[in-house]
Amino acid sequence: MNLNKVFIAGRLTADPELRTTPGGAHVISFGVATNRVWRDKAGERREETEFHNVVAWGRQAEVVSQFLKKGGLILVEGRLQTRSWEGKDGQTRRTTEVIAERIQLGPRTGGAPPVANKEGVDEAKKEDMPVIDLDSENINPEDLPF
Repeated sequence: MNLNKVFIAGRLTADPELRTTPGGAHVISFGVATNRVWRDKAGERREETEFHNVVAWGRQAEVVSQFLKKGGLILVEGRLQTRSWEGKDGQTRRTTEVIAERIQLGPRTGGAPPVANKEGVDEAKKEDMPVIDLDSENINPEDLPF
């Protein structure tokens, strides 16, 4: 069995720019930065940042260009694809990119983020936040764990 599946949750490294191919398809390329935090052998906190190139097509590309800016949170589900080309100097260049199959935007003001897939945008259902009435005789604020 073969599997080529990637999940990346991070922040955009720059404002994305929507492009259109000669055939009329929308495409967007953007960078996503992810952080990894761990403790070394001495117990000191260490942090490392990785940068990922992501490509989205069609309606997903439009959604990303419309709703996301530099620093925005994004969750990308997709597959890895390596492509090569010949540079101006005659050298063969290679890059590995994440081809987005599903994108979920991070939080924004005014409700839950939309989810973009190849078919378009499914607006996330807005759930009501539960309300805790501290004046109620059944709840003692000192009993709350936070």
